[in-house]
Amino acid sequence: MVGSVPTASTVPLPRRPLDPDVPDTGGLPDGPDARVRHWYENDLGWATVPGRPLRLLTGVRFDVLDVPAEAGAGALRHLAPGSPVALRGDRMELLVAAGSAEELPGLLDWLEWSAVALDLRVLGAGDAMEAPVPPATGSEGFVRAGSVQGAAVWLRPPGPGGEVEASLPAMPALGREKGAPDLVRLLDTVAAQCHRVRLRRPRAGLPTACRRDQPLAFS
Repeated sequence: MVGSVPTASTVPLPRRPLDPDVPDTGGLPDGPDARVRHWYENDLGWATVPGRPLRLLTGVRFDVLDVPAEAGAGALRHLAPGSPVALRGDRMELLVAAGSAEELPGLLDWLEWSAVALDLRVLGAGDAMEAPVPPATGSEGFVRAGSVQGAAVWLRPPGPGGEVEASLPAMPALGREKGAPDLVRLLDTVAAQCHRVRLRRPRAGLPTACRRDQPLAFS
């Protein structure tokens, strides 16, 4: 007698009942922190660092020049309209092309700024910047910019899609788009503005060199 082959059951398995105390998010990340992380990672394609506070990994899609806000404001004219800029307290963070951090010491020396004390930091590979509050609320439930005291906010937010590379200041190179921001010109302007800010401030307590997270000594 030939036995029959058992067929797979079409009866669905029982599902775990929904917890009435847990809201249905429709598969979207729940909570403001998760939604902000989702915006950076999925909408912009930017790498984030695990944990809190939320930080953005630098040295991958971009590096960061961290300068006094007063000095940064004087350099904004050298940036492309779509070049992102963040504000964090009295500091301004200018996004520049990835790899710029490695070029900085040599550029400052070539521009004859290496012997001058500048309140300027650079974040590159292996570093991270505080993630600015996204620039909108809407259905995403983001915190409104400026509502958190001292939080980083976007002065010039990144555009949709996160394709920022073409707008970032970089070293002059063949094949770059005509009119693309020039890192050398930006750095020279930022250094001059940092020097002016330093001369207007009391000398006590000022940093004595350009810094990249830890102080960088130039002599």
